[in-house]
Amino acid sequence: MHRRRPGRRRSLRGLQLTRAEREKLIEQYGAGPARLKAALAAVPPGALQWRPKPGEWSAHEIVVHCADSETNSFVRIRFLAAEKEPVLQGYDQDHWAKTFDYHTLPMETALAVVIGVRDSTTALVRRLPESAWTKPGRHTESGAYTAENWLQIYADHLEGHARQIEANVAQWRATQR
Repeated sequence: MHRRRPGRRRSLRGLQLTRAEREKLIEQYGAGPARLKAALAAVPPGALQWRPKPGEWSAHEIVVHCADSETNSFVRIRFLAAEKEPVLQGYDQDHWAKTFDYHTLPMETALAVVIGVRDSTTALVRRLPESAWTKPGRHTESGAYTAENWLQIYADHLEGHARQIEANVAQWRATQR
């Protein structure tokens, strides 16, 4: 059981964020592309398409996935903020990676998409009115969903994938010894 912190209200899923918590997550969200670029810059060319295990993604595939995820995220927050009864469509990320054969797609273009979409969406979320953050929507896979839920998920998304790329590089280097 979770304990409520003083001054916090219940949201549809868990506790509602304070303004300070939300601002911190927005800053993390905005810093995501730089973090992803830094991780990618440390990948040796020979390791870009290397997979740690069958079924796991290479650094190249991770970046292309991030572009797909960011474009979905871009639409989701706009639906949550603007639509009367927003419904957000889920998708199978592994199926997309296979269907679109991520290694054949240009990684540099995908990275540019990530950067552009994040910049645009960061500007948008910084200006959302207070009421937009807890307005209920519905996700086709996870049910009740708000802009705060969106922010909690996507603030760490690129950071998480940057760590994944760094782990891939460490494993790749270990195989090169």
